[in-house]
Amino acid sequence: MNDIWNKLSKEAEEVVREEKLLQDYLSECVLMHESFESALSFILANKVSDDVMSTDALRALFLDVFRSSPLIVGSAVEDIKAAYDRDPAVCTYLSVILYLKGYQAIQVHRLANFLWHNHRKELALFIQSRNSEVFSVDIHPACEMGSGIMFDHATGIVIGETTIIEDNVSILQQVTLGGTGNEQGDRHPKIRSGVLISAGAKVLGNIEIGEGAKIGAGSVVLNNVPSHTTVVGVPARNVGTPTSDAPAETMQQNVFEDET
Repeated sequence: MNDIWNKLSKEAEEVVREEKLLQDYLSECVLMHESFESALSFILANKVSDDVMSTDALRALFLDVFRSSPLIVGSAVEDIKAAYDRDPAVCTYLSVILYLKGYQAIQVHRLANFLWHNHRKELALFIQSRNSEVFSVDIHPACEMGSGIMFDHATGIVIGETTIIEDNVSILQQVTLGGTGNEQGDRHPKIRSGVLISAGAKVLGNIEIGEGAKIGAGSVVLNNVPSHTTVVGVPARNVGTPTSDAPAETMQQNVFEDET
């Protein structure tokens, strides 16, 4: 974690030298802080506060959760690395924490999830609501999420209550991980590690997307997908095997390049 924080601070200093107009902004967001947790809590609180819920109150809440759960902070660091490694448009760690709303939405969800499991469900629902309003990403607070998660572009992502997303998963814009109706209980997808879910895909029901699977853009998935399988279409069908064991890392969405 210290390595990432040192890198972020150095990148912020470099930007200030090149672009004086950003000096105050980067000072407030990064350079005046003594730790990664402090900077991240400041950035997120400023994003999700509103006219009634103050930035100071939310920042104190974020900091309290970060200090109570080092796992959340560690996951936030792994998420930065995931975005940096997988998105060719990302050139610095700094740009991830400051500008990538997919990254920011995931971290806000981690706060909501912590609150949900610590008997503060009404506050968790408020945080979910602000996450949806600010970032156009709607994740139920109960959704369980691992580390090394990347939401690319992120707009329009919807994730249901009983969804589980394991480590090292990449999800693009307009993806829905939802139910098939108004059924009760465990009703949402289980996304295993290494999975890539391409833009506009809909994965519906209490089904499992196996490790290292790839979901093609615009697909509607209603049944289990075996590990290391590429599916595409409406309804989705098996079209081959991903060329990588972890499509989430390569971000290769062209299903026609996969082995048949």
